[in-house]
Amino acid sequence: MSLFSAALAWLAEPAHWSGPGSIPLRTAQHLGITALAVLLAALVALPVGVAVGHTRRGRVVVVALAGAARAVPTLGLLTLLALAMGIGPRAPLVALVVLAVPSLVAGAYAGVAGVDPATVDAARASGMSELQVVRHVEIPLAGPVLVGALRAATLQVVATATLAAYVADLGLGRYLFTGLKSRDYAQMLAGALLVTALALLLEATLAWLHRASARRADPSRPRRTTTRTTRRTSRHQPLLEGHP
Repeated sequence: MSLFSAALAWLAEPAHWSGPGSIPLRTAQHLGITALAVLLAALVALPVGVAVGHTRRGRVVVVALAGAARAVPTLGLLTLLALAMGIGPRAPLVALVVLAVPSLVAGAYAGVAGVDPATVDAARASGMSELQVVRHVEIPLAGPVLVGALRAATLQVVATATLAAYVADLGLGRYLFTGLKSRDYAQMLAGALLVTALALLLEATLAWLHRASARRADPSRPRRTTTRTTRRTSRHQPLLEGHP
């Protein structure tokens, strides 16, 4: 039996889908720590990025700090935090927040700073306060970029959240570390497949949200038609033109 077949057999085992340590429970834990890390990072990063993009002040400092945070190796940071905070979910949560912040800061800054200055000036001329300009003009127009940043940060976190099992008994990464320790490579591959499937599902969901936000920011943007519909229309175009 090949390793891939053994991994599929491991996934198909009913005992792995119920009880403590089951696949649904590990998946829920993985999603939970991913969502919490991205939420906490967004609460910190988005206001900073929006403020810098709106005022054009502090850009160099914020970009430098975000770049430094991006350069920190997550596994090394996780190890240091685990030594300081102890075994449990707090250390991986902080490490994942640090991982998500740079993408969110950069996206928020780029989105708001990229809004047409003429539109912003028109909003101010109409009597809007600076806060109203940010809330009702800049953030809606920067929506696609903000969602794109959220998409990138989420995919980074959901993939790296496997390391949470390094210092805590949670998430799909537990299958990888347990399989490595016991040399159960089928379990390791099964865990990797589960993480991949979860990342692809989140990618598809966030890609749909990204397209929806782009259409909302630019209502004149045409909806994308399928290739089949386009081909069918072009195939019957001469017939349609020949009949009034």
